[in-house]
Amino acid sequence: MPPPSLFHLAVPVDSLEEARGFYGDLLGLEEGRSSETWIDYNFYGHQFVVHLGSPLIEPDINGVDGDSVPSFHYGAILMWDEWQALAQRLETAQIKFIIEPKIRFQGQPGEQATMFFKDPAGNALEFKSFRDRNQIFAK
Repeated sequence: MPPPSLFHLAVPVDSLEEARGFYGDLLGLEEGRSSETWIDYNFYGHQFVVHLGSPLIEPDINGVDGDSVPSFHYGAILMWDEWQALAQRLETAQIKFIIEPKIRFQGQPGEQATMFFKDPAGNALEFKSFRDRNQIFAK
């Protein structure tokens, strides 16, 4: 049963075939409904849609704990082992990382594992994990 509130996110891609290979095959997201211009995915229990369209321009960059983070990005907070497995799968697939898998804010509130990479259309994704999920909103 899904949680009471879910998010819905739609992003533009310039090739549904490449998006299907990336989101479905590489990331392992379950495909839902689709048409000639869009595909629904189950993004860790949330509705994520790729729409055929013009990719976004390169986002601004913000400094976060010594890294240059794209101001527009999306992703998920995974369980620790799930994050580790995804990082390994992406490394094996030779994905080019914007920020390679690492631990951010070491020894501080909100310590987290993080990695950034782009989909084939250039959309930036961040996947992160917390050993202690009570630290997600820590100040």
